[in-house]
Amino acid sequence: MTGPVGDLFREYHGSLVRMLTRRTGDADRAEEIAQEVFARAVAAPPRNPRPWLFAVALNLVREEGRREVRQHRRLVLYRAEQPVAFESPDDEMDRNDRQAAVRAALATLSERDRDALLLKAEGFSYDDIAATLGLARGAVGTTLSRARAKLIDAYRAVEGSHDIAS
Repeated sequence: MTGPVGDLFREYHGSLVRMLTRRTGDADRAEEIAQEVFARAVAAPPRNPRPWLFAVALNLVREEGRREVRQHRRLVLYRAEQPVAFESPDDEMDRNDRQAAVRAALATLSERDRDALLLKAEGFSYDDIAATLGLARGAVGTTLSRARAKLIDAYRAVEGSHDIAS
């Protein structure tokens, strides 16, 4: 790919797919959505590319999520980025339990809180998070702080319910 969209692709593709994989839980679907995002960038080149690309990607995910809800399918929110090369069955089960707890905790957050945390994890600045999610810049810090606290509380609650069940 050459030209301005090729430059955008080289600069943002990896980060966009990583965020989409975390958001959808499906690396193949993340690639498909990223392709659609870059196709839209070809049709209408953005002036502020990073927030625009991620906002379009999140909007596509939301649209897909609404379709899935109508079709009674659940959107998976998180999946491990890197599988561990070798681990014992006990270690693998512990890792899977922790991942399930994180997914369950993320599922309790609002879309805006979840998206803000995922964008921050991708290295977005407060300005870029604000532009991507349509927030005032001053609201980003509060949103992230509140989302982190909710995530921690939800994770502890999920972990606590697992301890009781054991």
